[in-house]
Amino acid sequence: MSEPTTRTPIVLVVEDEVPLRESVARHLAASGYTVVEAGSVAEGQAAAWEHQPDVILLDVLLPDGSGYELCAKLRPITAAPIIYLTALGQDRNIVQGLATGADDYIAKPFSLEVLTARIQAQLRRTSSPRKGRIDLPPLHLDYLTGEVLLEGREVHLTKMELQLLGFFATNVGVGATQPELLASVWRTKADIPTNTVRQTVSSLRRKLGLNAGSAFELEMTPDKRYVFRQVRFDPPAHLGP
Repeated sequence: MSEPTTRTPIVLVVEDEVPLRESVARHLAASGYTVVEAGSVAEGQAAAWEHQPDVILLDVLLPDGSGYELCAKLRPITAAPIIYLTALGQDRNIVQGLATGADDYIAKPFSLEVLTARIQAQLRRTSSPRKGRIDLPPLHLDYLTGEVLLEGREVHLTKMELQLLGFFATNVGVGATQPELLASVWRTKADIPTNTVRQTVSSLRRKLGLNAGSAFELEMTPDKRYVFRQVRFDPPAHLGP
């Protein structure tokens, strides 16, 4: 049986200047990253949903809107570090960019080597202390490979579903409100109407098959807290009755 391999980090580059975007993409691909390219706000938002990137590089001046606006839209749905790449390097622009939820701000022109170092720094910073395995029989979760097994069945989850399940699996029986989940899992305190948590929880329930016969349940309490509970434990066969 072969050893599991680490998933290659995905970098989403949202930049409408094609030569620059392609140059950044080539350099990052050569550095071992998987690169997804987008040239507008609409393309960037769609790519973030589809590919669940680990890092997002974001221009401010885009043909169909502002990178600031896109950052505000992305922050509630992704925990990925967002780094602005822009010609707007004045202090007020940097302050505005960081206020919208970005993690770093690099003014053009920039060195590709420095950009790579900044990306690596963000990936180190956001590496979860839970990275590794969570074993909650019959649930087994591997952060390194993204593998999730429930009662021996492999479950394919998106990055955010994996992070949400990891949160629940390390907080069994502890309720969390939607704002608390946004802050802990999505890393945002944005006080905006959103059904992001509800949609992700619904998808997680469906993929895990959390029905009446499951070893786990994920419920909403009357005070609007999501609680993950283990309701059945199947001991390994060698333990016996």
